[in-house]
Amino acid sequence: MATVKTGDSVKVHYTGTLTTGEQFDSSVGREPLGFTVGAGQMIKGFDAGVEGMAIGDKKTINIAPEDAYGEWSEDNVIEFPKSNIPEDMELEKGMELMLRDQMGRPVPVKVHELGEDVVILDANHSLAGKELIFDIELVELNGETGGSKIILLD
Repeated sequence: MATVKTGDSVKVHYTGTLTTGEQFDSSVGREPLGFTVGAGQMIKGFDAGVEGMAIGDKKTINIAPEDAYGEWSEDNVIEFPKSNIPEDMELEKGMELMLRDQMGRPVPVKVHELGEDVVILDANHSLAGKELIFDIELVELNGETGGSKIILLD
């Protein structure tokens, strides 16, 4: 039976939880997640976790922060002038906002602190610094689903 290796196209069902048991994402009730293994579409630990699986295999993987969204970093905390915020916008600690970088790409941030003249924004990924646990089931490998095949013979 074929097993997953780098370069393969796969589809998986998954449920992601934190070590506290809190669920942060799941494909349950949705289409399975499709990606190419090793193409940089997934976090490093998820890519590595599916390698060696065969269709129908289920497993649980624990992913350390460095193989997920990295460690939380003070370098990703920025001071943003209140003068650049629309006057009618009411900010609250924990509020999620979207900024744009110099290239125009969206950058999600969270209000960390409200100062007198500045707002302190946290641009770290919400899962940075956290160990992630994924329950994974491989449902498709390179277009094959593992179901029965009927071959018509002449």
